[in-house]
Amino acid sequence: MKKILLGLFILTGFSASAQTEINPKIKPDKDKAFVTAELDKKFPVYRQVAKDIWSYAELGFLETKSTERLQGVLRSEGFTIQAGVSEMPTAFVATYGSGGPVIGVLAEFDALPGLSQDSVPDRKVLIESGPGHACGHHLFGTAFVAAAVTLKDWLIKNKKAGTIKWFGTPAEEGGSAKVYMVRDGLFDDVDVVLHWHPSSANDASPQSCLAIKQTMFRFYGKSAHAAAAPQAGRSALDGLEAMDYMVNLMREHVPQEARIHYVITKGGLAANVVPDFAEAEYMVRHPDARMVEEIWNRIVKAAEGAASGTETTMKYEVISGSFNLVPNETLARLMYNNLKTVGGVNYTPEEVEFGKHIQSTLTFKVPPLISASQVQPFKTGGFFPASTDVGDITWVVPTAGLGTATWVPGVPAHSWQAVASGGSSIGYKAMDNAAKIIAMTGIDIFNNPAIIGKAKKELDDFVGPDFKYKSMIGDRKPPLDFRKGKQ
Repeated sequence: MKKILLGLFILTGFSASAQTEINPKIKPDKDKAFVTAELDKKFPVYRQVAKDIWSYAELGFLETKSTERLQGVLRSEGFTIQAGVSEMPTAFVATYGSGGPVIGVLAEFDALPGLSQDSVPDRKVLIESGPGHACGHHLFGTAFVAAAVTLKDWLIKNKKAGTIKWFGTPAEEGGSAKVYMVRDGLFDDVDVVLHWHPSSANDASPQSCLAIKQTMFRFYGKSAHAAAAPQAGRSALDGLEAMDYMVNLMREHVPQEARIHYVITKGGLAANVVPDFAEAEYMVRHPDARMVEEIWNRIVKAAEGAASGTETTMKYEVISGSFNLVPNETLARLMYNNLKTVGGVNYTPEEVEFGKHIQSTLTFKVPPLISASQVQPFKTGGFFPASTDVGDITWVVPTAGLGTATWVPGVPAHSWQAVASGGSSIGYKAMDNAAKIIAMTGIDIFNNPAIIGKAKKELDDFVGPDFKYKSMIGDRKPPLDFRKGKQ
């Protein structure tokens, strides 16, 4: 039975054109037909752009080649480029058009350290300890180039007023570049923001996530011979471990939705030398940003107490922090309708074999491959237990996003299987679907600007009349070197 269903899945799919043939009451939309035709025609071009960025696999704030590649395509299409915004060399804003509505689209392009992988269904490292696109940001950035260019061509063809703002946002994986851009007012003149993220399913339901604050805690002591003169030393590692112990005790006394995780990044160089420096990276998460701040303040107190008790000194540096997502049902329903029109990802026989092989490397129950072609039902009140710097944008501009089945069903983000899937034909198909959905949603907004007012009212009702945005990073500058040495 499974083989029969899979065969039907391969042969028929769930495309909009197939739906039209089955149900004659569904009439083709000329604007959306334009989007489909344009993106089908240019698919090889955008696939190559994504492949190039996949091969660069550059870490946060170091995405020099990736940002140049994306800027080059947009510049050649008539967009004006404002590079190096918010004191981030790889960040930029590309703009086309004039007047309203102003639609913003987001693009990420950073990779993750230590996840180098070929686009094959077995573990095959390309560069030992090298980075890899395990969150699909090579597809993320390229999909929005494709969508923005298609929207631009549609504006020209229909002689429509309106502005497209393309935000090149580096360092999503820990650098929170979007937070600096929000803090600097780059979204102040934007009416709505649309975004997409690679996923293992097709879903456009509105949902929230975890707010997060990321901090480096550094302890300073006195070095000495650990055997001959231990009394002369004060161990920075002791201070750090005392802090870790107190925070681990604190876990019993925080809300169950909270997440606290850390790694010791530096703990000394030799066992016979009392360490005079130690460092740990901490992340605090919770669905409510206010609770994140409360827990973070308690962690700082633990660090201060640990330093006092070990006669060391402690300094900390807030690396990043972002709010939870504010869902916007108005925009989400609009996007969901276009997801239904475009449909999911239909596998070829070769892709089915690739998918089966990838799934065989996973140690938990996985969804059937056919789920890649299916669209998840629309639900409100959704939540996913991770964090994104898109969160800050959603508190100041009505925002909607979606996921498409970029990875083989069941594959988790930040895994070598995600790198392999995202570098395969499956990933590029999902990218193409995302570009179509974003472009179609943009057209819906340009054609019916009243949607903006409804979406803004929904946001205003959520945040309340007294809300004033204040970032969780304070007045610090972007941590441009936080990934250096890990490339």
